[in-house]
Amino acid sequence: MAKLLDVDSAATDLQQQIQTMIEQARTACSTNGDLSSECAVAWDAVEEMQAAAADRRYSAQKTNFDRYCDDRPDALECRIYDV
Repeated sequence: MAKLLDVDSAATDLQQQIQTMIEQARTACSTNGDLSSECAVAWDAVEEMQAAAADRRYSAQKTNFDRYCDDRPDALECRIYDV
């Protein structure tokens, strides 16, 4: 149960960090202009963090077998056949 709370806490911290980065990106764009490199870099950083958060959510949903097959795609029990 403690591990679940740690994951929820980390997810909340990550969402707060993303919100802070969004505010910083908006500030960079309003200060330097929407077409500035600073604006583009700030939004790229937001996008990277959002992708990391999505990947973390996806990884949390995987079973042990899924992780096993990710590590060993050639294992017999991980092979998928189209019939």
